[in-house]
Parts: sequence; C-alpha cells; structure tokens
Amino acid sequence: MNRFVLPLGLFALLAVVLGIGIKHSPDKGTIASVLIGKPAPQFSLPSLTDAGRTVRSTALRGRWYLFNVWGTWCGECRAEHSMLLEVRQAGVVPLIGLDWKDEDADARSWLAQLGNPYEAVAVDREGRTAIDYGVYGAPETFLVNPQGIVVYKYVGPLTREAWERQILPLLPTRQAAR
Repeated sequence: MNRFVLPLGLFALLAVVLGIGIKHSPDKGTIASVLIGKPAPQFSLPSLTDAGRTVRSTALRGRWYLFNVWGTWCGECRAEHSMLLEVRQAGVVPLIGLDWKDEDADARSWLAQLGNPYEAVAVDREGRTAIDYGVYGAPETFLVNPQGIVVYKYVGPLTREAWERQILPLLPTRQAAR
C-alpha cells in the first residue's frame, strides 16, 4: 500500500499545478487559427434580416469588423448575447453575424426577443462558410482588418474581459476610441 502513496501524491500534485495553470492562462478561449494573418474566407450568403439581400464578404473590405458565428440552438450564444449588444452600443467596430445551421424563423425570433447586435446577418444553412472559417463550435468570433485579413479568433462566448484585453488592443487607436 505504501508503494502507491508516492505515485498517487505526485499525480495529485501534477493535477493541481495543471489546473491552476489552465485557470490562470491568458490564452484561455483562444485557439490559434490557421487563418490568423491570412485572408478571411470569401462568402456570398442570404441575409437573415433583409429579405432578398445578399451578405457578401467583399462588401466588408475597407473596414474593421467582428465576424460572430452563432445559432439559436447554442446555449453559450445566448450567454454572450448581452455582451454583443454592448459591443454594438459602444460603436467601436461593426458586428457581422453568421447564423450557422439554424432555422431562419427561430433566428429572426431570437433577434426580435433579445435584440439585434448585428449590422448584417448571413445565413449559413449548410455550414460551408463556418467550415471555411475553421469553426469548431458556436460561438466563435473573428476580428478582420480592412484588408480582409483575420487578425484574431476567439472561441466561446465573448466576455467583457476578452473584449477589453484581447480585441480592443488590436484595433487602431482612433478606431478603438470611437
């Protein structure tokens, strides 16, 4: 029995050290994306909110924007929604939504009930655009610069801390001050 005490104690110590490291990691919520530093994938998808209109990635070039992948079936998307409304109200950077593998009526109802933080919402019924962005699961948010280059990817519900410490510092000073 004594021969198990030392290995068990070392395992417990290792688990505690790893747990503390993960909890305090500044990169929590960040998954390095192969898109970082590369052009954002091109898309042309139907608009959720403007019938007959198409949301095109080419129309987004020339300005910074946040590209947020969400769905009504996603519990964490509901958790982040109030933060997205705050981001919109701050007016620092426009939000473009990608409604991923969702029912249009459910998504429109969701936005009517909770508020619409998005400047435009593209509908990705088949999930092809999300795949092109390398999305693992909703919600995921990408910061794209005026040249159409992905500069940052955040995985999980956007928090105030992530907004203030990880996204805002990446925006140009005059853009972040608006």
